[in-house]
Amino acid sequence: MRIIEPSFAIEDNIDGQVILQKIERAGRTCYKSEDTASTESAIKFIRMIIANGHESVLEHEKVTVRIICDRGVTHELVRHRIASYSQESTRYCNYAKNKFQNELTFIKPSFWDENSDKYSIWFETMRNIEQNYLRLIELGAEPQQARSILPNSLKTEIVATMNLREWRHFFKLRTTVKAHPQIREIARPLLDKFKELIPAIFDDINYK
Repeated sequence: MRIIEPSFAIEDNIDGQVILQKIERAGRTCYKSEDTASTESAIKFIRMIIANGHESVLEHEKVTVRIICDRGVTHELVRHRIASYSQESTRYCNYAKNKFQNELTFIKPSFWDENSDKYSIWFETMRNIEQNYLRLIELGAEPQQARSILPNSLKTEIVATMNLREWRHFFKLRTTVKAHPQIREIARPLLDKFKELIPAIFDDINYK
């Protein structure tokens, strides 16, 4: 049994300036003001359209992110419908095989201290699930049958592609104190990375 932390990796090689200029060119079509664009005008233009609520222009660009998290988090992630997803399948992945080191991998819950009784109960439950999953496979169960006992804490890998407008929507919902703590574990550092790469589009979104 393995226990790991959640993580993410941006799949695209993002050039923030190129993205901003492309969005500006698209947006200026509405005003037929393409001739006023310059190397310095994209940030100002994009901040203006965001302030005015004209965020549909941001849909001309997308970003793809590979996320490693628990399956409970992905149930919330895929509710963002204007997106494309490819996820590790418990129907087809046989965790009793060597490619998975013959074990299950779980995401460590961020809200319980490792020395607490709550964590101990979680740990023992995950260990029992692993033992019983492997036993079911040994008895001839197919992965799609044995998966019926797998928990939300099971590690999964999901590739998510959203346009920039939808990423803004995702961050506004999933970085707040009302969001589930395990989706915040992904959303907050991912927002920080997006701010670093394309600040003009994301630097107005903040969390506490």
